[in-house]
Amino acid sequence: MIFHNGKILIDGKLVSRDIEVKDGLIAAIEPKLEGEGIDLKGNYVCPGLTDIHVHFREPGNSHKESILTGSKAAAKGGYTTVCLMPNLKPCPDSLEHLKVEEDIIAKDAVVECLPYASVTVGEKGEELSDIDELSTHTALFSDDGVGIQDLSLLGNALDKVASKDLFIASHAEDNVFKTKPEGEYIAVRREIEEAKKHKAPYHFCHMSTKESFEAIKAAQKEGYKITCEVAPHHLFLNEEMVKGNPNWKMNPPLRSEDNRQATVKALLEGVASVIATDHAPHSKEEKENVPFEKAPNGIIGLETAAPIVYTNLVKTGLASLKDFEDWLSNNPRKLLGLEANEIKVGKKANFCVLDLDHPHTYVEEEILSKGHNCPYIGMTLYGFNSLTVYKGTVVYQKEER
Repeated sequence: MIFHNGKILIDGKLVSRDIEVKDGLIAAIEPKLEGEGIDLKGNYVCPGLTDIHVHFREPGNSHKESILTGSKAAAKGGYTTVCLMPNLKPCPDSLEHLKVEEDIIAKDAVVECLPYASVTVGEKGEELSDIDELSTHTALFSDDGVGIQDLSLLGNALDKVASKDLFIASHAEDNVFKTKPEGEYIAVRREIEEAKKHKAPYHFCHMSTKESFEAIKAAQKEGYKITCEVAPHHLFLNEEMVKGNPNWKMNPPLRSEDNRQATVKALLEGVASVIATDHAPHSKEEKENVPFEKAPNGIIGLETAAPIVYTNLVKTGLASLKDFEDWLSNNPRKLLGLEANEIKVGKKANFCVLDLDHPHTYVEEEILSKGHNCPYIGMTLYGFNSLTVYKGTVVYQKEER
């Protein structure tokens, strides 16, 4: 298959190229290739995006999302790899439970779906999951949604992570202060000290406060492998925008404008190296037919991350397309030890095609996720995805209207 009239990033500049794909690999990249194919209309061919933090709800809550619908939403957003958090029923805290999820992935996923296993049994923070056994099937571990309060238990997990070169991601939250800013940065500080003590790499999910970034930056300067991600909503939205709308409710919640600016600064300075969506779908009944305080936390984000980031950071001149590729593709893959998605001959054909030149208003009717709990509906943005190729197969193509 030939993809005509695309643009790829070479030495910081967009250059027109045709791309031929054979047997799942990029077979040729030339200014002009003969043969029928798909016209990319001068749009930007970007390495397939990778999200290290999504919730697909299946097994257990497939009325909110399924692996099929979640992976379709991922493909629509330009993602070719997503990592699935373990707050499921059954919780993947054993090989038996993990296999339930693996079987659904094998049957239904349209892009690569890598499951997290839970650090503790049932994500209850009382007893470690069998990390040794689970590590034969996954290198990803988290109790996302729950902060581990027992530091000795966390220490035992860190010893196993360090010895097996596994990836552990923390939802840092202190049980006393909960979702307040202190709830995040107090937990971050103590977990950093625990990671230092056990000489283990450690990753923080969805950081959102100035104090958290200061603690992480200090640890990084000392040479510790402490990393963190930021979410598009914490980069570009603040607490003043919520106005009691449950579709703007998430955990961590939207913060003050000062904290939002600190989040952008942390990303631009490299303290945060990854943008992850924390895609968290819920049904309309759960989100819209209840008072704000009773609504569950979480918003969807896979379909809008690329345009939100491009419009606010690249189009404004604050960052480059290379930064964009790093934050959304290269860095998450490097963090997980995955081969980079590169637009080069001989590499796997995993890429998406972003329209950087034409604005598009995101509307509810186009959403592929089961969840429609999204603060970005009605926003006009640049950089929406028009086509996704995974392992040489077109898994998403925007319908012409």
